[in-house]
Amino acid sequence: MGGLSSEGHLLSSTCKDGERRSVNNSSSAPTSEQVWAALRGVIDPELGDNVVDLGMISSVDVSKDGIVTIGLALTIAECPLRSQIEGDTRRRALSLPGVQDVLVHTTAMTKRQRADLMSRAREKAREHAEPTQVSPTTRVVAVSSGKGGVGKSSVSVNLAIAIKNLGFSVGLMDADIWGFSIPRLLGVTSRIEADDKTRLIIPAQAHGLKVVSTGLIIDSEETALMWRGLMLAKALEQFLKQVDWGDLDYLVIDMPPGTGDIQMALSRMLPQAEMVVVTTPQRASQKVAARIADMARRSHMPIVGVIENMSGFDCGHGTVHHLFGQGGGQDLADSIGTPLLSRVPFDIRVVEGGDCGQPVASQDPPTGAALAFAEMAALLVQLVPPAADETCTGRLAKLLEGLAQAGLDKEVVASAAPR
Repeated sequence: MGGLSSEGHLLSSTCKDGERRSVNNSSSAPTSEQVWAALRGVIDPELGDNVVDLGMISSVDVSKDGIVTIGLALTIAECPLRSQIEGDTRRRALSLPGVQDVLVHTTAMTKRQRADLMSRAREKAREHAEPTQVSPTTRVVAVSSGKGGVGKSSVSVNLAIAIKNLGFSVGLMDADIWGFSIPRLLGVTSRIEADDKTRLIIPAQAHGLKVVSTGLIIDSEETALMWRGLMLAKALEQFLKQVDWGDLDYLVIDMPPGTGDIQMALSRMLPQAEMVVVTTPQRASQKVAARIADMARRSHMPIVGVIENMSGFDCGHGTVHHLFGQGGGQDLADSIGTPLLSRVPFDIRVVEGGDCGQPVASQDPPTGAALAFAEMAALLVQLVPPAADETCTGRLAKLLEGLAQAGLDKEVVASAAPR
């Protein structure tokens, strides 16, 4: 079997001897249309759709003597499912009467082809996604990180409040099932319960947000949750299917760190979800956060942008100390082709506000980190506008503009803020 070039150069892959088939010499070769139809039976096991509708079959050529040549485009050069998809493609074509042999020429997709495929895959996921209590028109923002300790939960809380401050209805879901911290950061101590009539869980209310967390179900903050992966996914499913979220413009989800069961379950149950990645400036954090971007790509989840947290400490005398280095957030944003939404500075008020349940984003007027969260929210709602304000062409234009900037444009942020 031939190799696959990362540059997408054509490398042929021919049948194994055991997979050749002999046919009656009197049988006529099939038409290319018949081969295309047969290949609809080849399913990409990762994407759950056939390779024809996904655009993975680039060409079909049938010679008079029954030799079928198929162009197969895979998403990446190192696709782990290559052998399976090639084998299935070959066998489907060989099943047609009149086929003497099958040649599969495999290439790597271009960036444009991958984008088109992901769009089709996400559309398919939307069509077959199980219903949840989250409206299809609700914008879902998954705040993710490659590892713990980068301030992801603080960012989730303050980002949600900053979006609410722009006049939108916002929910906040704590999907960090084991490491929940949202209740403390918001100062919520009440337990959540189900409505007697609807049997749906009623979210807690805090700082104008609808909030759900496992920390609002268990007896105390110190209780350890010793759940395995299946239980974690079930908890997420309950938060999505059995919580009365109502009519939300945005749902911010505080994701657990890493790329585990929760992340995979979310992409399956909420195909409209989009991701922001939180990192610190240091190179080690940036490299770990890149794994989240890779997971998003494999799950066909768009990445809205990168947030660099703990960016620098202003000592108050005109000097900024970069305790974790510089540039990691911008480097990550550049490497994955998304804008840097904000650099959030070190600010003792973030810590103090989290400890006493008064998040810094609730300050009026905003200063320091609170100002960074306000700017971040304004840019985010421009890149991911509420459904009522969106058109297809408008959405595309805004995303292209955001990608071109690859950073925080003060004029754009100012124009997005409410008057």
